[in-house]
Amino acid sequence: MPDFRDERLLVGSDTMDDAAVYRLTEDIALIQTLDFFTPIVDDPRGFGRIAAANALSDIYAMGGTPLVALNIVCFPSGEKELLTEVLLGGAEKVKESGALLAGGHSVEDKEPKYGLSVTGVVHPERVITNATAREGDWLVLTKPLGTGILTTAVKGRILTEADMAEGIRSMAALNRVGGEEMQRVGVSAATDITGFGLLGHGGEMAQASGLALEIRAEDVPLLPRALEMAEMGLLPGGLHANREYLGERVEVSGKVPQALADVLFDPQTSGGLLVALDPGRGEEFIRGLQARGVDARRVGRVVAGHPGTIRVTL
Repeated sequence: MPDFRDERLLVGSDTMDDAAVYRLTEDIALIQTLDFFTPIVDDPRGFGRIAAANALSDIYAMGGTPLVALNIVCFPSGEKELLTEVLLGGAEKVKESGALLAGGHSVEDKEPKYGLSVTGVVHPERVITNATAREGDWLVLTKPLGTGILTTAVKGRILTEADMAEGIRSMAALNRVGGEEMQRVGVSAATDITGFGLLGHGGEMAQASGLALEIRAEDVPLLPRALEMAEMGLLPGGLHANREYLGERVEVSGKVPQALADVLFDPQTSGGLLVALDPGRGEEFIRGLQARGVDARRVGRVVAGHPGTIRVTL
């Protein structure tokens, strides 16, 4: 790709961050992102909610406020009622975020796909990226893991969507509270956990920050039955791809059960925020989130080491 470096482009693609950030004025920077994917659940309105929450998450991960969203739609012809439900679900989440839904674009496609392009704002000096974690920082996770494994179990007819109701609620939940609390307390770095899983996105943060991470597997929150399904071997293809991609950059202690290690590689849909912050602010950050209904947990710390590597302990 050609080089698009510019002093106004505060965050581009160099660090594999969650969104692009462009400085407009001394006090205003635009955050731009887009995300869309195929249905993750059968309920069309639920799918719309999840896809919209997933796209909006990138704005919150950068410490910003979403302003305007546009629909991205690929859908079969003759499915107007289903499409209406998908769009209504997405509109619910955009409205909940406080942003405005201002249209979009659609193309005919045999396989449904839906998401959003979102524009937000942040002060140029308060942008939160994945590249500024500091040695000694706590690592805090704001949503439990396991959506990829549970979805695989549903597809395999081992579980029903009712069995993963908590997972569906988690995917549809906005990361708005996490973003607001990050700005209130002040944090070093953040990213949201999606397709590359906790270890994949954590590795990106470590690489971009020139440091390493230590994850305590027993402290990582999991969705109900996710570990049980992992023990049964119901693992999505994306999990294996994540493990292969990370390779020797991840060192897993022999004391960590295999199924528990598997969940850490699990590709998430609309996952939580992974936040690095000073230990002196860690308890305040977690209390603030929990007081607002977000069950955040400390899951590890930032340490010195070969950039981009992760050690998983029990």
